Amino acid sequence: MMTLPPPDPKFDLRGIGAEVNSLHFYCRVQKPCPPLLFSGSSNGLIHVWNLNTRRTETDLNGHDGKSVYWIHTLHNRDSLMSQGRDLQICTWNLSEGRNKVTDSIPLNSAGFCKCSLLNNGDCLLAMPGKENSQVQVIELASKKPLGCMKPAADSKWGMLMCMKLWQPKSGSSPLLVAGYEDGSVALWNVLEQKLMSRITCHKEPVMSLDFDCMSAKGVSGSSENLISTWTLDEKQNLKNSKTQEIINPGIADVTVRQDKKIVATAGWDYRVRIFGWKKMKPLAVLQYHSASVNCLCFSDHSIPEERLLAAGSKDQRISLWSIYAQT
Repeated sequence: MMTLPPPDPKFDLRGIGAEVNSLHFYCRVQKPCPPLLFSGSSNGLIHVWNLNTRRTETDLNGHDGKSVYWIHTLHNRDSLMSQGRDLQICTWNLSEGRNKVTDSIPLNSAGFCKCSLLNNGDCLLAMPGKENSQVQVIELASKKPLGCMKPAADSKWGMLMCMKLWQPKSGSSPLLVAGYEDGSVALWNVLEQKLMSRITCHKEPVMSLDFDCMSAKGVSGSSENLISTWTLDEKQNLKNSKTQEIINPGIADVTVRQDKKIVATAGWDYRVRIFGWKKMKPLAVLQYHSASVNCLCFSDHSIPEERLLAAGSKDQRISLWSIYAQT
């Protein structure tokens, strides 16, 4: 039986006029309202896309022309957070046509590590700290510090590169996995500010990671041509699991779909790769963009046939794909 060729994008979004560095879906809306897609670009603008008309509903400008490299909604589609190279984390009120920044949190780090948000009732925000390898976690409403995690003074982990904040179960301490410049991934207990375990996954800096708390399994990418998976045992020890080799080096982003069936990677070689999450079996290579793919985002829509994958690129375009929608 011949293998089917990879599909073309369902459609694309253009007219951004700058490199696309971040994406975020908001899908918890009732029909006939379509899911919204938020994109952050290198010129400091955030575009809010209506995927029915394939046009922007509004453009947000609050980062002084500096690149926006992380976006996330809070409690609903009208409350948004964004992180920019202007060293500000902005909170936006988009209700009733508003497009104003209502609050901002200054950043002390000029690195490229994206924030991580945990919507667990209190809304916790993990953000890069003052020192290169430091993570600070705050309670968002009060801005009260909950924990500050940094390696020992004599360690040589290098810069904090990426992270994911989550809570194993209600009432337990939030945990955080973080990737570092030396190629290692570390697990932290946030409330105790304690290093639980650490492993070396890559020979180069960890550019991106994601973690599936249901199966206690994570995935990371770097500038190498390897994708690493790793697991977390019952004693909270990280363990290397498997590496998946790809043809060309450079993974800018990696994300596991919400149903835990597939994982996607964004490549410096202009390609998006799809793998089965259980065994990291290669499933498809999506070719459309003419420059590096910087960011990925799966829609969290509850209707399988409406699931989408968005990919943002240095070529100033966003591609939308319907991939293994009913697996």
